[in-house]
Amino acid sequence: MIMKQVDIVPRTSGQDRVLVTRIFEAARAKNRHILGLEAFDILKAYGIPVIKTRFAKTAEEAIIAAEEIGYPLVMKVVSPQISHKSDIGGIKLSLQNAAEVKTAYQDMIDNIQKKLPDAYLEGVQLQPMLSGGKEVILGMVHDPTFGPMLMFGLGGIYIEILKDIQFAIVPVDEREAREMITGIKTYPLLAGVRGEKPSDINALVDIILRVSNLVCDFPEIKEFEINPMMVFEKGKGALAVDLRLILKSNM
Repeated sequence: MIMKQVDIVPRTSGQDRVLVTRIFEAARAKNRHILGLEAFDILKAYGIPVIKTRFAKTAEEAIIAAEEIGYPLVMKVVSPQISHKSDIGGIKLSLQNAAEVKTAYQDMIDNIQKKLPDAYLEGVQLQPMLSGGKEVILGMVHDPTFGPMLMFGLGGIYIEILKDIQFAIVPVDEREAREMITGIKTYPLLAGVRGEKPSDINALVDIILRVSNLVCDFPEIKEFEINPMMVFEKGKGALAVDLRLILKSNM
């Protein structure tokens, strides 16, 4: 593994290593290596903003949660066996009222149970349906030569088709974090084109630094992906919307 030499990176505030350690210990005690909803607490422990989320085990709980969040909202299945929810019909969008929430819950659970009868379905998570902003992806992968590397790019078709991604060896400093963002080919879409307001680049830089610190603090993280992260116009920040975190099995 190549060790990267960098200047000392200032620690961002609000990092709770103890809480993250407890979450990982609880996961290992249950022999779980893929973390779901509880991984949002890991982001919050490192000061990374996350979308308002509620968990429900039944249709009735889902309706109560929906009323607390407000409409329209998104429903996503929660299962340790399902990491790519959209591939299996595990996401329902633009739910407008309690009746739609109840129907969406029943349809989602019934259909997934038919497709994946062995999957353990913990329930669903509910989130507000966001408007405005742009989707980006931020994650970490292990390179056999360089070790942990952060990745950044625009979400959706830009990463699936154009493969427009920037990588950096951790830890990263502020300059490298900013270069990850400005280095993608589609950066003009974030900077603001044809009269659009620029996205909150400073918020993304801060989040990248926090993710870098998280990854450095916990080498047991095998894979990490915030997808999507919604970034809003300058001054309005960004929110993690979905997350997948995989722990190494030998630690």
